[in-house]
Amino acid sequence: MGFVALCIAPVCRYARVVASLRIVRLRALIDHPRTGDSERQVAQRMLDRILGSRPVPSDDRNYGSRHSRVGRHASLSRIADMIRDDIALARVVFSGAAGAIAVTDPIGDAPTQIVYRVETPFDAEIVVAIDGVPEDWGWSDGVVSPALQALADELAAIMNSYNHDGAVVGKRFFGRVRAGNETLAR
Repeated sequence: MGFVALCIAPVCRYARVVASLRIVRLRALIDHPRTGDSERQVAQRMLDRILGSRPVPSDDRNYGSRHSRVGRHASLSRIADMIRDDIALARVVFSGAAGAIAVTDPIGDAPTQIVYRVETPFDAEIVVAIDGVPEDWGWSDGVVSPALQALADELAAIMNSYNHDGAVVGKRFFGRVRAGNETLAR
């Protein structure tokens, strides 16, 4: 049974690519000014048939913006690697130099001694831990500062961009962002 599934998966992927290419070509043929009326009608019927056979996306499913980057059946460790890469990139790219245009970015504006850890402690959970938060920057009177909360929200947005959710499908993983023993965002 597993062998059959492995053999069919590349065929399905190839079929989607071919269908997408056909759609592009049919639309070009329909829109071309020198296409005859009968040829345009045939191309339109073929396009309608291809588009009618495709599954209609359900409105009750939400996919994150980076959901397709890792693939449909990616492991949590692979997703955690991608989240680590995104955090590292955001930290390098958006950290402003002196005299540069001011861009508000919680990851780039965070103190440099902060360390981010992305872990998968359980089968269906990703935890982004913020370590080394300076006391005067992260908390005021024992309450989380707005800057630390903005950082946690930004990290949660990166993490959730790889997730999916909906009424018909469950979450791909459960995620949380924490600093110390306190969960700041989910």
